[in-house]
Amino acid sequence: MKKQIILTLAVLMCAVSVQSQNQAADIVRTVADNVLKNTSFKFINKQTGETYETTKGLPYSTSVKTESPYNSWEYWNGVLSIGMIQLGQVMNEPKYIEYAKHNYDFIFSNLGYFKKQYDEKVKGASFEQFFRLGKLDDCGAMAAGLADVYLLENKKEYRDYLDKVGTYILTQQEQLADQTLCRPDPHKFTIWADDLYMSIPFLARQGKITGDPKYYDFAIKQVENFAKYLYNPSNGLYSHCYYSDINMNGVAHWGRCNGWVMMATTELLTILPENHPKRAEVIQLLLRQIVGVSRYQDISGLWHQLLDKPDSYLESSCTAMFVYSIAKAVNKGWIDQRYLSIAKNGWQGLLTKIQPDGQVQDICVGTGINEDIKFYYTRPAKLNDIHGLGAVLLAGLEIIKAK
Repeated sequence: MKKQIILTLAVLMCAVSVQSQNQAADIVRTVADNVLKNTSFKFINKQTGETYETTKGLPYSTSVKTESPYNSWEYWNGVLSIGMIQLGQVMNEPKYIEYAKHNYDFIFSNLGYFKKQYDEKVKGASFEQFFRLGKLDDCGAMAAGLADVYLLENKKEYRDYLDKVGTYILTQQEQLADQTLCRPDPHKFTIWADDLYMSIPFLARQGKITGDPKYYDFAIKQVENFAKYLYNPSNGLYSHCYYSDINMNGVAHWGRCNGWVMMATTELLTILPENHPKRAEVIQLLLRQIVGVSRYQDISGLWHQLLDKPDSYLESSCTAMFVYSIAKAVNKGWIDQRYLSIAKNGWQGLLTKIQPDGQVQDICVGTGINEDIKFYYTRPAKLNDIHGLGAVLLAGLEIIKAK
């Protein structure tokens, strides 16, 4: 009798798990399909309202821009492309992979037209960041998405750009004396937590593509150094920034910057060779952050805009980033199965923010660094802001994979 009860319970638990995974699959498809529906792959003349399929043969005008925000050269679209490719692979649904491939082909096929706008310093020229290549936001995440497409298509122009970005990050981007990547703003040599994601996912992929270990080693150095400068051992969270000029951290333990750090570390471990001598150290840093962040999870499963400020709003993008990273770390066997409940609770919270049409609520808009904590409290939380969509796809996929 006891064996029969145990068997019945096991069957019921299995059925609940399958139902949960099917629900996650449906939700992820809905979010992705909403993006597909709203990506036009067209250009528009902002003055006349005319739209065009291509710029080839189009008379030059400074008023021509990309019509859809989903195919602009912005870092959030790099994350979205990564999510789309993995969605297509996990679900065996090629339309999502084709979306990412089409997006990069659309951009590269029309660069010539917008290079002229960039050279003429046209304000808001499409693909401006591609040509500028002056900071990590301009290249890192979009190059990571491009690397995934390159592994599927092997186009020379893609490889040339990837090599260019690799050289830029290793030798041209601002660095401290210990090689920590930094920015010249808002003060000289400021470390931004966001930049771990704006560099590492690409560096790991470039290491895989080239077979050159220097990319892995440089990426690991960033994980170590960012932890040294930004990790706060008193609460287990990362600060948004570190000011080298005054040897001081910023005021905020911002949710999404902590998400960028965790996702970047997760991406590195996904690609880093199993026999790399520092692999165990990186896993330990990831686990330390997971434990720290889990202390601030709201009872709803979501996390707050300011992780240690429960009076700040519940924010979707950082929640998705934590769910993805924690669930993946468990699924890959890097950390103990017991931590999966944190990710599952986060996913349940995230479901309350996803509308039936696939739009995601309460995603914080782009956020710079500020020394007024009110700045973070009052950042708008926009419906379906692209900053969080790629992370939502990735989070759902790891929940689907979870046993």
